[in-house]
Amino acid sequence: MPSERCCPDGCKVCGNAHGVSPRRCPNELRHASMSAVHRVGREVIRQRHSAAPIVHARQQPLAPERRIRHDSGRLPACPAGLTCGAVQSNHVRQTAAAAAFAGLQCEAILEERVNDAPQEYQESGNVFLDKLFGIKLHRVPGGTAMDAALESLASKVLERGGKPYLIPGGGSNALGSLGYVDCVLELQRQCEAMGLRKPHLVHATGSAGTQAGLLAGIHALGLDWPVTGIGVRASREVQETRVHDLALRVLDLLGVEQPLPRAKVVADDRFIGAGYGVPTDAMVEAVQMLARTEGILVDPVYTGKGLAGLLAMVRAGSFEPDEDVIFVHTGGSAGLFGYQWAFPQAAA
Repeated sequence: MPSERCCPDGCKVCGNAHGVSPRRCPNELRHASMSAVHRVGREVIRQRHSAAPIVHARQQPLAPERRIRHDSGRLPACPAGLTCGAVQSNHVRQTAAAAAFAGLQCEAILEERVNDAPQEYQESGNVFLDKLFGIKLHRVPGGTAMDAALESLASKVLERGGKPYLIPGGGSNALGSLGYVDCVLELQRQCEAMGLRKPHLVHATGSAGTQAGLLAGIHALGLDWPVTGIGVRASREVQETRVHDLALRVLDLLGVEQPLPRAKVVADDRFIGAGYGVPTDAMVEAVQMLARTEGILVDPVYTGKGLAGLLAMVRAGSFEPDEDVIFVHTGGSAGLFGYQWAFPQAAA
């Protein structure tokens, strides 16, 4: 496949001549509209990763892109990419799209984490796109040991003569997290250009790759930027430990010897609700507010709960007056089509 670029002679936005890559141009950083400022109660700036042309991007476009570009010269002939996630996994859908882009076979294990979900959750949204991209899906009950299930699937692929290439849930290992080290480099340039002196990043944190990459990039560059992750699944203690451990592995991969202080890792677990992927009133409010003030979509599992956390922090006066609050919008709008049942007012 020939190299593809966002423009014939390289990107007219960034000047880069991108190689074979699912992501073709920089992510947008801009101020919220005045109507959104009025509703939120203070200025908020957002970086939007849905500029990536892989369908309805979320955090993971950076993870599969990094993995596929980095390992493209080392992959076995005709490999089968194997990964896992929840039924409405943005990561699985993004991996399926990246695999299709790179000409790889792909299989995924979907875990049933939402009890009594309607048919649209089971078959629409990301699941429909998974099938459209040609991925082979395997479903398992909630509570399944997913790492062990992935290893078992790899053994089956080997038995039938295949060559498995394992990608962790969320693409969240040290290599995948490098995508968000790139994000920090991009944000640093954008903040300098916009005159933003005290950035405070807020985002949704789940499988830990986004937050670990952001923290590692900030630490490696010697920046003093707070990062607040809004948890979507694990308790604060579990999530912070997971993020810190992964961030240390990212820094090791970068060759940075100075360890990241544990106190730099902040994960707020107050907005998870009844569990992963289970809608909350605060999430519904946040999704509808951004849609109706900015014309921008966030997803009900990750960025919707992340935005709900940000709104609560603003209302509680959690930010210093001179801080430049940046919401790292990592996309995921495809999942909304599997969650119409959570937005009865929007359908009325």
